[in-house]
Amino acid sequence: MPRSLFLIAALLSSTACSSADEIENEVGVERSQASAPDGAEAEAAEAVAFVDNTGEGVAERMFAYSWPAEVSAIEPLAAELAAERDKALAEQKAEYEAAQADSPEDCDPCRTRSAETEWQVVADLPRFLSLSAGFSVYTGGAHGNYGTRSLVWDREAGQRLAATDLFRSPGGLYGAISRRYCAALNAEREERRGEPVDPDDEYFGDCPGIDELTVLPGSSNGRTFDRIGVIADPYVAGSYAEGSYEVTLPVDTAVIDAVKPEYVDAFSLGARK
Repeated sequence: MPRSLFLIAALLSSTACSSADEIENEVGVERSQASAPDGAEAEAAEAVAFVDNTGEGVAERMFAYSWPAEVSAIEPLAAELAAERDKALAEQKAEYEAAQADSPEDCDPCRTRSAETEWQVVADLPRFLSLSAGFSVYTGGAHGNYGTRSLVWDREAGQRLAATDLFRSPGGLYGAISRRYCAALNAEREERRGEPVDPDDEYFGDCPGIDELTVLPGSSNGRTFDRIGVIADPYVAGSYAEGSYEVTLPVDTAVIDAVKPEYVDAFSLGARK
């Protein structure tokens, strides 16, 4: 794995940030054991770990972007992620050069920039590849920030989907999981805060909407989606100091009813804990 891009931030703040591995472990969405696509291309596919760093010491620029071999085996998807990576790198370089020219001479952290994105497999099914990305950024100041993204690749259609595209609507998915999700989220918030959650509190008292959350379709059997991971990044369900909140819900009949007809065969009921 590339060196942590919160190295500078860690020197400036004692707040810890979750890595992509920690996010995956905490959310409980495990990688499936389904085999990779057949063919020589899949066998030759390799993981990609791209790094582009400039400078030394505190005032340096660090950039890392990686994805697993399962992505490399899907040429159109790998090309899309490479294009996103190159665009992000060009933007960071331009911003970094501007910071070198405009920042006060006695403020080295003001000139530090870092960005890391790490894609990982959530579920590898015969038709679908579900991926999560943990990302972190630092643009000067006391600490950086981090969060998550997700996507689903439909091998049959050769198409990239948002996780919510598998459902009739984002609102329909939220309606199917909101009762269970909000209860689980509040239980975790109460444990971290040491007090009950006040839903009327304007500071992280309510339950986040689906548009604020990262949805991860997951699988425990390598054949179907039977669990839904839901991540609330920092500042979504709690303060930065509280970190991200990850909840995993087994697929139930309400979730399956919310799935688009063309994808319903890819889902099955999950085991209740």
